[in-house]
Parts: sequence; C-alpha cells; structure tokens
Amino acid sequence: MNLWELLLLAVGLSMDAFAVSVCKGLSVSRASITHSLTTGLWFGGFQALMPLIGFLLGTQFESLITDFDHWIAFILLALIGGNMIRESRGGADKCNSSFGWKAMLPLAVATSIDALAVGITFAFLQVQIIPAVSLIGAITFLLSAAGVKAGNLLGAKWKSGAELCGGIILILIGTKILLEHLGILG
Repeated sequence: MNLWELLLLAVGLSMDAFAVSVCKGLSVSRASITHSLTTGLWFGGFQALMPLIGFLLGTQFESLITDFDHWIAFILLALIGGNMIRESRGGADKCNSSFGWKAMLPLAVATSIDALAVGITFAFLQVQIIPAVSLIGAITFLLSAAGVKAGNLLGAKWKSGAELCGGIILILIGTKILLEHLGILG
C-alpha cells in the first residue's frame, strides 16, 4: 500500500468521526478550541489504536488465510463502506452536547470499529503499521477537530456528505486491492 492509498484510506476511515464531530459542533451554541481538541484527541486516538489492535489480531491468523486475504480485505472494506453509505442516507441524529468522557468514549469506539477491521487487512497486506496508524490518527484528529467547528458554523449538511464520501473511498480501495491480487490491475 503506497502513501497515497494510505492517505485516502485514512481520510475514508475518518469520515465517520468527522460526521459525528459535525454533529457535536451542532450541539453547542459556540464551539471552542477545547471542544475541537477534545474531539480530535478522542477520535484520532481511537482511530490509531483500533487498527493497531486489528493488525496484532490479523498477524496471529495470517498464515492460515494468505490464499484468500485479498477477498477478506475487499469484503471488509466493501461492508464498512456500504454501511457508511447507508448511514449517510439516514436522517439527522440528535447529538449529546457533552464533551466529557462518558459521552466521548462510546462515540470514539463506535466511529473506530471499522478501523479495527482495516487493521486486520493491514496484517495481510504487510503494511508498515506504525506509520499507518500514526497517519490515520493524525488525519482523524485534524478532520475531527475541524468538524466540530464546521458543524457549529455550517450545519448538518456536511454530515451525510462526509459519510457518503468515506464509504465510496473505502469500497474503491477494497476493489483495487482485489483487482490487484487477481492480476487485473498491475
């Protein structure tokens, strides 16, 4: 996986967190830098942690499934992307205005579950895990912090578009991985 693919993947994975960050920005009358930093740290931290956990799990099973790992990567990314696209079509969710750990922890876990599955695929694709999770965490931090401000200023219209875009990116990356392993793409 090259740097551009990893960057696209990081952006795609961060779209759930960005969408929730927009919602968090909508929930407060005036978004502060503390709101943005808190959201960025929670979401960026979990988006970096979950693929690392997935990678460690995936390396345990790598030798058992190397013959069809590209299909697993494709299916996982297609399912995650399809779910994001489906969620983008739903109505606007009401978001809790709290930025405390009781509100942020479940959101951080929920928005990073897909990153756990991607981490499993990283093990099969022989991805350099530390640079990958660092990039994913940094991109998610930046987009989540910006999402709070964007939601506060611009409103809910960004939320569904972000989820739709992220879903499409993940499906395209999964398709590319499959086509490369099948020898259709060089």
